[in-house]
Amino acid sequence: MKLLADEGIDKQIVDCLRKEGHQVLYIAEMQPGLTDDEILEISNRERILLLTTDKDFGELIFRQHRIMSGILLIRLAGLSAIEKGEMVSTAINKHSSELSNAFTVISPKAIRIRRMKK
Repeated sequence: MKLLADEGIDKQIVDCLRKEGHQVLYIAEMQPGLTDDEILEISNRERILLLTTDKDFGELIFRQHRIMSGILLIRLAGLSAIEKGEMVSTAINKHSSELSNAFTVISPKAIRIRRMKK
């Protein structure tokens, strides 16, 4: 699966996903300092799932009604980067068909997938 990882995503998560065979574009390697709007634009233009830890994307989607290809908000505070990588990889592999056009939140105890109306 092709993914876009926001700058705040741990490098270990990106490495884990790449090791699993996912193609991950990583903002920290491409162009650090992009705005949330610019990152969302890249995700939409490429039609790829955006991985982020930034809750501001919820504001863009739910309050400003911005279009998105899919967002996975990672809320795994307190876990090691390796544990986070494994959980994110498992979630993507298990739910890949459900993540497009959805706002998904992954936390230590749950994965919430909210499909967006087109």
